Amino acid sequence: MPEEGMSPFAEATMIETDRLRLIPLRAEDADELVSVLSDERLHRFIGGRPDTLAELRERYTRLLAGSPDPDEVWRNWVVRDRDSQALGTVQATIRLREGRASAMVAWVIGVDWQNQGFGSEAAQALVARLQQEGVDEIVAHVHPDHRASEAVATRAGLRPTDELVDGERVWRAGVSSSR
Repeated sequence: MPEEGMSPFAEATMIETDRLRLIPLRAEDADELVSVLSDERLHRFIGGRPDTLAELRERYTRLLAGSPDPDEVWRNWVVRDRDSQALGTVQATIRLREGRASAMVAWVIGVDWQNQGFGSEAAQALVARLQQEGVDEIVAHVHPDHRASEAVATRAGLRPTDELVDGERVWRAGVSSSR
């Protein structure tokens, strides 16, 4: 067990699947990911626009610095195929409250690698790892018109709820998945 005040979820480690390696994010990954994430279509459901290289580097630097909240841990991975090609990212924001851990998860796979099961495989591996590490509840917010992301959530073991947050449906796995 970690020392008092230390999170058991403080460090992201590599996660491997049959076809993928989820590698802990580094600031320099922005150089490669900027092109993977540059397609405007990735923002259809989430809004905004693709980050420039400078913006992506700055965002990754902030993520790697960690949450200012001592009860919250940010973990981020680059999704890579077995040839080390970056395909996208997955992330988990883990919150520790009253002795329980919950994680908000998200995934994004570059347009060139969509519809090949990579998002589902990465999300399944992430959810499995979080559950192995003792996360009690896993949540994702999915736009109700984003059928592909709903399929990823389903394959990762999350179930839709009646809850909406900022227009997105809450999907849940764990002790509160029946809400």
